[in-house]
Amino acid sequence: MKVFISGNIAPVGLKQLEENGITITQWKENRQITAEELIEACKDQDALISVGPNKLNAAFLNACSHLKVIALHSVGFDQVDVAAAKRLNIPIGNTPGVLSAATADTAFLLMLAVSRKAFFSCQKIIRGEWKNYEPSPELGIELNGKTLGIFGLGKIGLEMAKKCAAAYHMEVIYHNRSQNTEAEQEIGAKYVSFEELLAKSDVLSVHTALTPETKGKFTFDVFSQMKSNAIFINTARGGIHYETDLIRALKEKVIWGAGLDVTNPEPMDKTNPLLSMENVAVLPHIGSATEETRAAMAKIIVQNIVAGLKGEQLPFEVRGEM
Repeated sequence: MKVFISGNIAPVGLKQLEENGITITQWKENRQITAEELIEACKDQDALISVGPNKLNAAFLNACSHLKVIALHSVGFDQVDVAAAKRLNIPIGNTPGVLSAATADTAFLLMLAVSRKAFFSCQKIIRGEWKNYEPSPELGIELNGKTLGIFGLGKIGLEMAKKCAAAYHMEVIYHNRSQNTEAEQEIGAKYVSFEELLAKSDVLSVHTALTPETKGKFTFDVFSQMKSNAIFINTARGGIHYETDLIRALKEKVIWGAGLDVTNPEPMDKTNPLLSMENVAVLPHIGSATEETRAAMAKIIVQNIVAGLKGEQLPFEVRGEM
């Protein structure tokens, strides 16, 4: 059996694939593979490990309907036409659970960095602007006792909430399609309407999937309903917020700051005004980028690939549309 890998995965995954007698072909170029190249690469393959933002739409799936299984190097599957995959009987696997702690760490990091204007202050040193002691430079804000709002309180959101409650005694409110009783019992999280989430959050952290309902959810009008001293954090998907609206909200001081690990588009252009704002911190989509998490993801990918090639149920199968 043969598998094509459209990017890099942890070495443990490559080793386990080889131990299972699977022949590997891997994309090695320092650029994202194009849709046409991906179709061509998969023509003589039995399986695909999709790394990066490959659009596995109906056109791709119809052209590669011979694939026995597709394993995603991600939890999110918004890039996949799940309905088309089901119609063609191509099982899709993802990597749930193992990213939660690392991604929550990234959200926590961004919250801290924004609250103290850390990225901007570091850039001042690089530019040679650290001259004398100033008692009132670009001042940050403190987080202790503030209210954390979670939009999408799943596994990652719960990890973020636990960290904030433990470190800063933050009150946790959240908005979901349905209530998370586990979070309510574990950390006293309170379910609120979306409007109340906006009005009461000092930090609003996004951890939802990108769906038709959440795409473009955070517009200028939505930012206008938030506190003027609020921090907006997004480590989920860049398509959940309108970037031009976020820039406007920050420039007009509608909200206080923003921390992003996801942007729209990705990669972000180096001239984007968000990168020069003192109250903004941007990272290049590194939410799950730890050695431990990437190794765990690779092991799950191998489990999905091996099961799919044997015609068995995937242990981590995507079952519904996002």
